[in-house]
Amino acid sequence: MTVIGIFGPTAIGKSRVAAEVAARIPVELISADALQVYRGLPILTAQPSEPTRLVGIWPLDRDASVGEYAPLAHAAVDEALASGRTPVVVGGTGLYLRAALAELSLPPAPEPGARARWERFYDERGAASAHAHLEDVDPAAAAAVHANDRRRVVRALELAEAGSSLSPGEDRLWAGPTRHHTVVVGLDLPKEMLEQRILERTRAMFEAGVQEEVERALTGPISTTARQALGLEEVATLPREEAIAALVVRTRRYAAYQRKWMRRIPGIAMVGADRPPGEIADDIVALASTRERVPRR
Repeated sequence: MTVIGIFGPTAIGKSRVAAEVAARIPVELISADALQVYRGLPILTAQPSEPTRLVGIWPLDRDASVGEYAPLAHAAVDEALASGRTPVVVGGTGLYLRAALAELSLPPAPEPGARARWERFYDERGAASAHAHLEDVDPAAAAAVHANDRRRVVRALELAEAGSSLSPGEDRLWAGPTRHHTVVVGLDLPKEMLEQRILERTRAMFEAGVQEEVERALTGPISTTARQALGLEEVATLPREEAIAALVVRTRRYAAYQRKWMRRIPGIAMVGADRPPGEIADDIVALASTRERVPRR
């Protein structure tokens, strides 16, 4: 039986397409999203309405990691296969998608408190000084990371201290085989159409009460990783229309990054998303069927 991966930029409609696939063949939907693992932010993180494994599994005060996610995803995939259902791994976080589909060679774990220490270093010394230090300890990573990208500079310093690098000499992420026979489908749209969908989804989030959701979430403890949820700070600190505009800009940038990720996936089958989700699902089921027969409902 073939494992199906569905990847694509945010707001393109991956969850709707996955739900249509589930209406056509017996499946187990599995999320590959670094922020959908959290409870408490279903609107902000665009959690699917269809039952999906690995959604809302951890509290907001937990520091999530791909290392903790991977064995859970492997178990979900293996359980689906054992029960005769097709695992459909859906996500926009490229590293989590790869972690669900294959064995990852992860960097060594940093020392406890290392991230907080490097965050203080960045904040106290300033972006330029922190980046200059990164140039001393890992020139390749420094060349790949802008000084103002606090999160990635901190991560690069953390990795360098642990004997690894944010920018290894070769791209090994997609070099190894997947754990099972797999077809990965990439959804894409012309830039203008995707930007319109991003705007529409952002406004829909505010109509659905994302401001109240974020306000509730911030009344309790929240981890560094949960704070990376796209739009959390903007929704929490800006008036509604300013928050919408800022979130649209950030989401467009993130979508561009996700498109770059798609180009790194070998053998990905690109499918146009400018059609009804049911038509796209038909194409995905057909693609999977050409690799290995899947039972229809």
